[in-house]
Order: sequence, then structure tokens, then C-alpha cells
Amino acid sequence: MKNDVILKTDISGFEPKRGKVRDVYDFGDSVLIVSTDRISAFDWVLPVGVPDKGRVLNRMSAFWFDELGVRNHVLATDVLEMPFPADVDLSVFEGRSTLGRKCEIIPIECVVRGYLSGSGWRSYCESGEVCGVRLPTGLRESERLAEPIFTPTTKAESGHDENITFNEVADLVGAELAGLLRERSIEIFLRGSEYALGRGIIIADTKFEFGFCGGELLLADEVLTPDSSRFWQLDKYEVGKSQPSYDKQFVRDWLIQSGWNKNSPPPILPNDIIAKTREKYLEALRILF
Repeated sequence: MKNDVILKTDISGFEPKRGKVRDVYDFGDSVLIVSTDRISAFDWVLPVGVPDKGRVLNRMSAFWFDELGVRNHVLATDVLEMPFPADVDLSVFEGRSTLGRKCEIIPIECVVRGYLSGSGWRSYCESGEVCGVRLPTGLRESERLAEPIFTPTTKAESGHDENITFNEVADLVGAELAGLLRERSIEIFLRGSEYALGRGIIIADTKFEFGFCGGELLLADEVLTPDSSRFWQLDKYEVGKSQPSYDKQFVRDWLIQSGWNKNSPPPILPNDIIAKTREKYLEALRILF
């Protein structure tokens, strides 16, 4: 891995769509998805990045797209196989780019939960339900569910995604597609979870995106990364409390302790928090693969 930081990319003649982490370029029949080192927290993109974060995310997704055996949008992950203009510095894009089929993305985040944590835990404490799914009484924080549940959210262009019920998904996309999204999402979650458990990692929950290309439903965007999933260390797992995770928790914790009000631009992260966060991402990569 290279100890540099890429916060944005540019290709002459193209205007990318910039998300919280990814720069997406329209190449006609395909799209170039570039994972930058940007990091977000509490719906803000922070002014500094985490070295190698984009490469970790891209490498993980590339592995899972190949490993899971599910039809997906990936065309190439080698920059030499991508239609870059001749004047582009490929070193900027190397290791952090995926060329994918252009899909009509379904506006639903397909969240699957195998354990009760995060917003799911908070919702359960308030109502005994998560996104309309009634759960047994007496469950504890971080407890494994009897079977994974499908708890979708809206897909927000900016700001925070909102939890919705399965029936609301059916109203948005139709009952047949809603059922297929739920079935595919849980199936993929179970496959990935089995692999990860064999390497000492619990995947507590995750989110998937799907899109249509030529009438075919494809898995798209990213898959089972620390940005889209909650990874826990199996040998440190303990029911009844919040678990340490392989993600940007150091960043969240520091921002909370800093006194930042979340309504104004966030403060600059100190170097030690950036370094700890980088190591967490790299550690997840080393353990899983």
C-alpha cells in the first residue's frame, strides 16, 4: 500500500459525480468508479482523508464480487484494461478503480442484519421492531438473531438514509422485485458471513445495492467492506454490549469527544486518529484475505 492521500480525482473532459467516498465517471456504456481516501462521519465529508482507505475498499469489493459467485456490474479492476484518455496519470487510479456496467440503480439500500446493533438495537429498544420486523422480547445488544433480517433504507443522494419497511419497498419497486431483493440480499450476506467467520470475523450487518443492466438484476457499487458493513473480531465478541469494529469508529469517537456540534464544518482530525483508522482498515484486509 502507498502512504499517500487521494481526496479527489480528475479526468480532462469528464465531470465526475462525487459521492461521500467515490468519484464516478460516465464512460458511455460503462462507468468508472474510483474509491478515494475521503472519509465521512455524521453525514459530513471530513476535510482530511485516510491513506490507502480507497485501495482497501476497492480491493475488498473486487475480492467479494469474484468470490460470491453473484452476477455483478464489474468489467475490469486493472487500470490497463480501462478506457482512460492517453494523458491520464494512471498511478492516481491504480488499485482504487473499478470499471463497471452502467446500471439503472434501484433506489433502495438493501440492509441485512445478522446481529442486533447500532440503529437496529436502538429501534428494538424503542419498539421491539426493526424496520417493521418484529423481534422476540428479551434480546440483548449485539446478540445474534435467529436468522438474518432484511431492514432496507432509502438511498439518499446526500444526508442520511431513512429506514423503511418491506411493504414500503414493495410500494416503491413492486412486490415481486422487493421479494427478489430481500432473497438475494440475505443469500449474499450468508455466503459472505460464512467465509468471514472462517477467518475470525463476524459480519454483523451490511448493505447492498442492485441495479438493472439489459434487463438483468446485478449486484453493484461495493460489497462487504468496512464502509458498508459492521465487522467484529470473533474472539473478542461479547453479547450485551457494543463491539469494537473494523471501521471509522476512532473518527466518530474523536469527533464526539471534541465537542463538535455536527451542524458546522467538522474539525481537522489529528494525525494519530488518522493513523489508527488506517490501521483498522488494513487489519481487516489482512485478516479476511
